[in-house]
Amino acid sequence: MVIQSSADVVLVRQAVRQFAIELGFGLVDQTKIVTAASELARNTLDYGGGGTVRLETLQEGIRRGLRLTFDDQGPGIPDIEMALRDGFTTGGGLGMGLGGAKRLSNDFEIESVVGEGTRVIVVRWK
Repeated sequence: MVIQSSADVVLVRQAVRQFAIELGFGLVDQTKIVTAASELARNTLDYGGGGTVRLETLQEGIRRGLRLTFDDQGPGIPDIEMALRDGFTTGGGLGMGLGGAKRLSNDFEIESVVGEGTRVIVVRWK
C-alpha cells in the first residue's frame, strides 16, 4: 500500500485491523498492532516524505502473525537509538511513536541510511 497522504494512514489502519481480525487476533492485540501501524504510517508520511507498507501473514508451527514492513526513501535517521527514546522528536509530536511502536510489537527491526531512507519491520504474533 502506498502512503502519500493522511487518508492513506487511515487506509493502513483499516487494512491492518482487517488482517488482524481475519487472523483471529483478540481486541487487545488488534489495538496494539493497529496503533503501531498508525504510528509507523504517520512517521513514513511525516518524516519519510511518504512511502509504502507491505502486510504479510505469517505461520510458524501453530502460531500465526502479521508482519508490517514500512519503507520510505526520506532523509533517514542519523541516530536510531536516540530516535527510539521516548520524548525525542524532530517534529512537533510527543516523540513516542517509534518507541511506542516497538513496545506494541513482538518483533521490531529498523534499518536506516542517511540520505537513502528507512525500513521498519514489526510483527505481532497471535
